[in-house]
Amino acid sequence: MPIVSKPAEPSPAPSPPGSAPEPTRRRILSGVQPSGKLHLGNYFGAIQQHIALQDEGDCFYFIADYHALTSLRDPAQVRANVLDVALDYLALGLDPRRATFFRQSDVPEVTELAWILACVTGMGLLEKGHSYKDKLARGLVPSVGLFTYPVLMAADILIYRSHLVPVGQDQVQHIEMTRDMAGSLHAQYGVTIFPLPEYRLDRAAVVPGIDGKKMSKSYGNTIDIFAEGKPLKKTVMSIVTDSTPLEAPKDPENCNVFKLYQLMATPAEQEELAARYRAGNFGYGTAKTLLLEKIDTRFAPARARRKELAADLSAVERVLAEGAARARKEAQATLELVRRTVGLR
Repeated sequence: MPIVSKPAEPSPAPSPPGSAPEPTRRRILSGVQPSGKLHLGNYFGAIQQHIALQDEGDCFYFIADYHALTSLRDPAQVRANVLDVALDYLALGLDPRRATFFRQSDVPEVTELAWILACVTGMGLLEKGHSYKDKLARGLVPSVGLFTYPVLMAADILIYRSHLVPVGQDQVQHIEMTRDMAGSLHAQYGVTIFPLPEYRLDRAAVVPGIDGKKMSKSYGNTIDIFAEGKPLKKTVMSIVTDSTPLEAPKDPENCNVFKLYQLMATPAEQEELAARYRAGNFGYGTAKTLLLEKIDTRFAPARARRKELAADLSAVERVLAEGAARARKEAQATLELVRRTVGLR
């Protein structure tokens, strides 16, 4: 199936400092870092929600390659990861006719807005960042880029004048920081340029990894969305379970296998499997086999679609380029307002 992009829509003319017209539809924005293979935690915590939101507003979804530079130092790997994310999203159902999909670095205006926001943001706000402290605790080098990550994220959100940002619980503080930064600029210059964005949490925002902790590339406990065959089976069979004997009843609510199965099963299927756990004479190996079947059934069509897309990478690049053109037009209109407001015009 060919990839078709929606035509670019004209942006409203910039208003003079003091006011700015908001987008006519609710604008939804989210980004994904190209830091490795996307996994089930990404899908059920974010991607599934992104796909569902395509008809609920004017969606802007970007591949956050600027942000990836805080942890990736291999240029070839960055480029390859960006392409992988693009293939994954398109295969999983992102429709470029209904959402603006682009590479973050193709809209360089975002970095200029980040600088302007940095000039009205207090150090104390960034020093409160939970994500920064967590990354330092996990051994990341405390670079300036890592410290000012929330400022660039705020620029990502504000430059498209976004209203809603789907995030996981760990990113809620960054949305609150974004609101603070927008408010600081408004207060210091006596204008209102940006809507104050709200966050939206998905019901399945936390997905257990194979070790029971939150599924994350940082923990090395992921199940890749597009894994199949023996590699997928090996990963699923390595999910950590307790040592309850085969014949003994088991608690499904405390089982990592069951928690993952729940994400893909109907309520009736969940209840049936829970009953088998509680009845005893049911092994975790059988539960893992059932989970493997669910993963295969759920993602087989997307795997086939991804292989088709990978056979024509030029079409994927066109989608990103066309999305960037639409996004950049919006970004330039917003930045023109900001530049004139702060005295750069």
